[in-house]
Amino acid sequence: MSKPEDSSAVNMESKTTHNANGQVQQASDKELQANDAVLESREDISTKDFGFIPIPRRLRYDPNKPPHFGRLLNIAFGFASTFIVANLYYCQPILIQLSISFNVTYTQVSRIPTLVQAGYATGLVLISPLGDLLRRRQLILAIVIVSTSLTIGLAVTSNLIVFETLSFLVGAVSVTPQVLIPLAADLAPAHKRASAISVVFSGLLFGILIARVLAGVIAEFVSWRVVYYFALGVQSLVFVGCYLLLPDYPSKNKDLTYFRILWTMAKFAVTEPILIQASFVNLASSACFANFWVTLTFLLGGPPYHYSTLVIGLFGLIGMAAVSMGPVGGYFIDRLVPWYASLFCVFMLLIFQAIQTGAGGVNIAAVILATIGLDTFRQVLQVSLSTAIFSIDAAARARLNAVAILSIFIGQVIGTSVGTDIFVRFGWRASAALSMGFYGFQVFVLLLRGPHCKRYTWFGYEGGLEARRSVVDARKKAEEEQQAAERSAENREESSSRPSDEEKGKVSSESGTIESREKGDTGVKKETMES
Repeated sequence: MSKPEDSSAVNMESKTTHNANGQVQQASDKELQANDAVLESREDISTKDFGFIPIPRRLRYDPNKPPHFGRLLNIAFGFASTFIVANLYYCQPILIQLSISFNVTYTQVSRIPTLVQAGYATGLVLISPLGDLLRRRQLILAIVIVSTSLTIGLAVTSNLIVFETLSFLVGAVSVTPQVLIPLAADLAPAHKRASAISVVFSGLLFGILIARVLAGVIAEFVSWRVVYYFALGVQSLVFVGCYLLLPDYPSKNKDLTYFRILWTMAKFAVTEPILIQASFVNLASSACFANFWVTLTFLLGGPPYHYSTLVIGLFGLIGMAAVSMGPVGGYFIDRLVPWYASLFCVFMLLIFQAIQTGAGGVNIAAVILATIGLDTFRQVLQVSLSTAIFSIDAAARARLNAVAILSIFIGQVIGTSVGTDIFVRFGWRASAALSMGFYGFQVFVLLLRGPHCKRYTWFGYEGGLEARRSVVDARKKAEEEQQAAERSAENREESSSRPSDEEKGKVSSESGTIESREKGDTGVKKETMES
């Protein structure tokens, strides 16, 4: 009888040892996971740019202390956007001087703006998506120094072919704003994201407007080459500012390759309803914007105004005043669901375009009012659409932004070509009416899909019509907390219904003891019968 009990004790002891080993193994697995996390965080920490330029200590990435996105850094993003995107527009007011300097016809020199824009489109597709793959600090520093170096060639060359080639390359690497905008969305708090994006967008639009004014004024009094020396100087300031202010930030998608990035960008363009809706609105809105500014020159230069080139150029200052209202619009966008902000902006654009259509060729006050209104609400619309797009996937914001900006570029091409053709054929009112049609199309596209639809819902309305963002966020947070509580309750029920390891050990030991006792009793009976 004693022998089976001893064997049972051995079984219990071995079971206990096995459980202890399991606990030790589980503990070691947790330690390995913790060590992997530490190693991964160390890999995210970089002390040098490009392997040899020291990163200022305060800008190095610290996983325990994420970079702070304050007002100074936000303004620096806007400043960089202003003087990098200006590279695309310096050439437009100085085409006559370029034709004289290179001794070519106007037709030949007119290829330069086209090549710059073609280079920009190439950079949007091939370079700006790298923001989802590489460290943004190093990417921005690299493309800024490349654009600065290429600008030296633009300032000194005397060959048209070289100038055209360099113009294309400068356009391709002038995509710094399209890396900064998603970065601002990543760094800014969620409740201030639209405000942060609006500051960068204001800088971008300000650069589009100021580049023409600066280039025209400089070329009027000195050589056109000074325009590019000026561009060289301000880009150098941008590089220094980025080095001193831009925080290092780890790459978001280490497991992706460059070709995978391009493939997913193309996939987003046809599978994401929010992105497609916003892209169609962006395309039509930018077509209206380009149509207005291109035909405005013809309108003000002809009857009944007959304004000089200088006076026409001053209308760019009105546009700059309107651009300064962008951050105010961003403040209100942060308090609204982006869909409602977009719809409101489109209706306001429709109203100001109606003023331009009705009285633009009759009274200059109508033109000034339309200029202010169209520029202001066009910018706010772009910010609200970007806010909606960036909510799709935080890890893919650079790719999503590239698709959206590409739609804007296509819209500008359509607005410039079609708007100019209609103005020449049918006059200013027909051209303005074209924009009215584009704004009506935007309203139609927005109404096809409601403000709270699920990610992959293409048409219809879901989740109510609440417009206040704070209410929607609070509702989502409450739902998430409720779901988490339900999951934890289910886990507790499952764990309580399952026997613990100790209970299993007791059951197995008890069963082993019973079996051994039964065997012992059987043996005793056999011995008795034999005797």
